[in-house]
Amino acid sequence: MADEGQRIDKFLWHARLARTRSLAKTIAESGHIRCDGRRIDRAHAVVRVGDVLSVPLPSGVRVLRVTSLPPRRVPAKQVGEVYETVQPARHINR
Repeated sequence: MADEGQRIDKFLWHARLARTRSLAKTIAESGHIRCDGRRIDRAHAVVRVGDVLSVPLPSGVRVLRVTSLPPRRVPAKQVGEVYETVQPARHINR
């Protein structure tokens, strides 16, 4: 499955970018995530190793590069093995 990619909602949950799988689905369907510059508005959009994601979170927008696709939710200490931060979080003015 790692060669084919992974659903973006599963990736967000496995990488601890969302607290629950349903929240990950909501974030993915909101239309605010960008994957390599293209807008994502479906929870079943595929993420592959090497993709650059721009993810809006309550703490700010995070830009990160996918380095691996974990088969299950990783421990907090191992999050650095799943993605690398391309740009530090910046806050969204609302």
